Amino acid sequence: MIKNIMIVGVGGQGALLASKTLGQVLLDAGYDVKVSEVHGMSQRGGSVVTYVRYGDKVYSPIVDKGEADFIVSFELLEAARYTEYLKADGQIVVNTQKIDPMPVITGAAEYPADLVASMSGAGLKVDAIDCLTLAEEAGTAKAVNIVLMGRLSRYMDFPVDAWMAAIEKLVKPQFLEMNKKAFLLGRGE
Repeated sequence: MIKNIMIVGVGGQGALLASKTLGQVLLDAGYDVKVSEVHGMSQRGGSVVTYVRYGDKVYSPIVDKGEADFIVSFELLEAARYTEYLKADGQIVVNTQKIDPMPVITGAAEYPADLVASMSGAGLKVDAIDCLTLAEEAGTAKAVNIVLMGRLSRYMDFPVDAWMAAIEKLVKPQFLEMNKKAFLLGRGE
């Protein structure tokens, strides 16, 4: 049984560390894991997507439409953009932060209103959380990615200790306590 997770957001938000953390937890649990590279304008504030797939044996890193068990999104519009990839019973975990895309910045478009209500109204399971506020509470706005991993962990069968071990392997010592706190805040502990 292969599980599929999409991590979506805007360049510079930390999607790479989020996917590495998740991948480390899965590897440590003994799964075959494929993590795609970050696709998109990752250094220019553009849309980025990372696929994480795991199971007994995984052959491809790509998630097709209708296959994602989870969409983890750093930003509301990015979550809405990728809903067609979600399985019928899939779960969206989304940061409520709004980052205006270029058409909104230039005045060519408006940021859509009530995206959480729209997605929920379409029958999707949406867990929307203010990750930025929680990251700042942990000590740095840059920990939004780890707050999101904390929230995702509530839906996965891996102990908190496994997530903490992955964070310890990947985060520089001077940022470790902030990131551990961010994870627990995202988890709701």
